[in-house]
Amino acid sequence: RLPLTVEEILDFGESNRELFIKSSTYSLIPITVAEVGLTISWVFSSDPKSISFSVLYQEAEEAPLEHCKVLIPMTRCNSHKETIRGQVKVRNPGVYTLIFDNTFSRFISKRVFYHLAVERPVIYDGSDFP
Repeated sequence: RLPLTVEEILDFGESNRELFIKSSTYSLIPITVAEVGLTISWVFSSDPKSISFSVLYQEAEEAPLEHCKVLIPMTRCNSHKETIRGQVKVRNPGVYTLIFDNTFSRFISKRVFYHLAVERPVIYDGSDFP
């Protein structure tokens, strides 16, 4: 578990991160968000072969996993063939957890190369209106 804050993700810049996920295991990337209206986006690829991916939401880090809301159900991604992109809009403060799941693979460990970004909504205030 690497709990990340929005500020830490903004500090990522354009760099990619790498996860090593052993066979029959999974990796969680929890992102703590206090600000509503943000968009969390991700791009990832895996090597070798596919990885499963899911996104969960929970109001607080202490909340039991069965109280999580599934935002993106667990999906097997051919991320070894194409880059996977996605995003989720922050409607409530809490913890948004990205899950990279390799539990289906009994022998092959995977590397996942990922990039996260957080965007704030552009609010038009009319200040440039003549």
